Amino acid sequence: MSERLEDIAVAMVANGRGLLAADESTATIKKRFDGIGLESTETSRRDYREMLLRADDAMRDYISGVILYEETLLQNAADGTSLVDIIRKADSIPGIKVDAGAKPMAHFPNETITEGLDGLAARLAKYHEAGARFAKWRGVIAISNALPSRGAIRANAHALARYAALCQEAKIVPIVEPEVLMDGAPGDHSIERSEEVTEWTLRTVFEELGELRVKLEGMILKPSMVIDGKKARKASVDEVAERTIKILKRTVPAAVPGIAFLSGGQSTEEATAHLSAMNAAHDLPWKLTFSYGRALQQEALNAWGGKAENVAAGQRAFTHRAKMCSLAAKGSWTKDFERAA
Repeated sequence: MSERLEDIAVAMVANGRGLLAADESTATIKKRFDGIGLESTETSRRDYREMLLRADDAMRDYISGVILYEETLLQNAADGTSLVDIIRKADSIPGIKVDAGAKPMAHFPNETITEGLDGLAARLAKYHEAGARFAKWRGVIAISNALPSRGAIRANAHALARYAALCQEAKIVPIVEPEVLMDGAPGDHSIERSEEVTEWTLRTVFEELGELRVKLEGMILKPSMVIDGKKARKASVDEVAERTIKILKRTVPAAVPGIAFLSGGQSTEEATAHLSAMNAAHDLPWKLTFSYGRALQQEALNAWGGKAENVAAGQRAFTHRAKMCSLAAKGSWTKDFERAA
């Protein structure tokens, strides 16, 4: 694998492959495990992630890279092989989540700023040595009829740009993730409001990236889709796709090699349908693919249920979902493929 940032970024979005976001924090994965009645321990988390990473067909054919939590990046599988080596063996790229989470922003009620810039350069050097070749940082943008504020958008965009510059300096491709919350409170915003805020956010993010001299050819954008709030959902698949493409064309320079969408509270099938519609309808300057967490893993987690005898069932569920997402990244997914499976 080339070590050039541009080549790594291109490989991350190539040929209908996308990213598995397996970077849930310990608190988040505990919630997921609670849902299947499994205690979250270092071993159970390792067993779960190892099950996914050893689903050979899925990893080789549909997954270009895996975003890991620090614990997993440094962990070995049950047989002593490092999880990073398992990912590399599948011709997939190991990546790492580096932010310290969204925290309440002083003087900005109900808005957050993502922390984690202090000491980041030293951590990136350690992660590069451990095998990570890309990183992820999530900025969270609250949305309502009154929010976000200009100050919160600007602060989060600036933090994303500082993080991206540090990554490139460390020979790591930054995934720049400004998420406009679909399922944040109150969650009743219209799709028009979502379009307006997403466009404003992306415009600001690229201004900051430019100011901080981030090389666009060596980064990936991970935005949310333009979608109405969780409590107001009525937009059709085509409307979500059309509005999302419209604002991406207005704000994302053609130099960016790829856009890997987050699923952001959408159901598994919804996230797949929206991505496929975007790819089917348009001739675009960048590759559009997936960077899904729950939307790639939920079915596998349920099928596995924390039991060693269900590993193969969990892997089958994961492979099916990864294949559906890959079809969507090529614009050729249909509901019929879901039923056939």
